[in-house]
Amino acid sequence: MKVFKTTLPENSILFGTAFDYADSYKSNFSSSEVITQKELGKAFFLSAPKWVGALMTLRNTIVSVFGLKTGGSITKRNLQNEDFDFKKGQSVGIFKIYDKNENEIIMGEDDSHLDFRVSLLLQPQNDQKALTISTLVTFNNWLGKLYFLPVKPFHKIIVRNMLKRTLKELER
Repeated sequence: MKVFKTTLPENSILFGTAFDYADSYKSNFSSSEVITQKELGKAFFLSAPKWVGALMTLRNTIVSVFGLKTGGSITKRNLQNEDFDFKKGQSVGIFKIYDKNENEIIMGEDDSHLDFRVSLLLQPQNDQKALTISTLVTFNNWLGKLYFLPVKPFHKIIVRNMLKRTLKELER
């Protein structure tokens, strides 16, 4: 399964949004199955390696000292809650669902230092599908830029890894 860097797709809800940083990673895969938004979102969150959870716990511990937002842990149990179906306004961990359509889920968070959005865009292409994960970040002040400096290299590794793992989770 090949993952490649791409640009923000023009059919993304986020296309045309102002940002200070953006990246997009895409992978094509074979599937004739219909994949629901709930299945896609759950696969994304369940695909996080344990070391990402450990990094998020460390992040929450550090940033809480500075008064930045922290999120609860993301567990299989809260993703399997019958009421959680990736509706606008719902939250899982630090991610709030901001928007969605039949092919895309937009989630993220706004905080004093930066705002971020993550797009999970599933595009059907005949007997193939493409999943693109895009991230847009807007810095609200110097603290946002400083915060993102050490996060950026990890972010790129995490997104590429999670894209591969999300597709493996969807194949189950």
